[in-house]
Amino acid sequence: MPSRASLADETRLPSLLALRCFEAAARTENFSRAAAELHLTHGAISRAVRLLEDELGLALFERRNRRVFLTDAGHTLARAVGGGLDLMRQAVSELRASARQQRRWVLSCEPTLLMRWLIPRWPDFQARHPSLDVHLVAGGGPFSFANGIDLAIRRDDFPRPDSYHAEPLFDEQVGPVCRPDKVEAWFSGRKRNAALKPSAPRLHTRTRPTAWQEWAAASTQAPAAARAARASDQTFDHFYFSLQAAVAGLGVAIGPWQLVRDDIASGVLAAPLGFVEDGTRYCLLSAREPEAGSVPEALLAWLRGNA
Repeated sequence: MPSRASLADETRLPSLLALRCFEAAARTENFSRAAAELHLTHGAISRAVRLLEDELGLALFERRNRRVFLTDAGHTLARAVGGGLDLMRQAVSELRASARQQRRWVLSCEPTLLMRWLIPRWPDFQARHPSLDVHLVAGGGPFSFANGIDLAIRRDDFPRPDSYHAEPLFDEQVGPVCRPDKVEAWFSGRKRNAALKPSAPRLHTRTRPTAWQEWAAASTQAPAAARAARASDQTFDHFYFSLQAAVAGLGVAIGPWQLVRDDIASGVLAAPLGFVEDGTRYCLLSAREPEAGSVPEALLAWLRGNA
């Protein structure tokens, strides 16, 4: 009857490094290619295989004319080791994918869009995806994925690296907006015949200084929009300040549809001339194309559903 010690010796596995060296050599039937694949020397592969053969008491390769060929025993072990390594690789890949899903994702969004469009809708995303941890941060213009940002929502009005993957979300549509009780004073006509009066005070923003010109170029209101700045006009540091000034009744601001749609729906703002596309659009930017079942893919589907 064999002793417990001898049974343990029979079931003990060789070193994982030796098995990896053997598997690479068996797959390529070339010690030099196996060495290059594993970033080892030819001699290290040869010694690992020789030690494995000594431990098993079997020849795994036939060595002829500086070439190696698997023996029957080598073929048997190669199938088993290859299958085992494939299972380990699959498990590691699944664990890494799970870790990526569970980690915190950082989504950068232009400040005004974040405040007036994304945050009001964010509870719906959280309710639909309670297990996803997505952190919202404000940011505009150029950025780098190397600085802790995983995803970004940006208007395509600045150059970006060709390596960035862009998924279109919605076209930018703009139009003059003001408080409803100011429409009669600052606009003439109604519906299709409506026009902005030259005397209407305009609200500008330093973050998008050409907003009025861009709207004029995209609409039929070029003559009225081309007038010189007047003392009644005001300029603010950020877009959301100019929109808030419009809500307060200080003048007429250029309002992108997504930024003012909630205020128009609630009756806080009015858009007598409607909205026109200005030739730009918003995109979800990522370092690579979103994979099926990933956090970026879930976010993209939700964003498009709310655009």
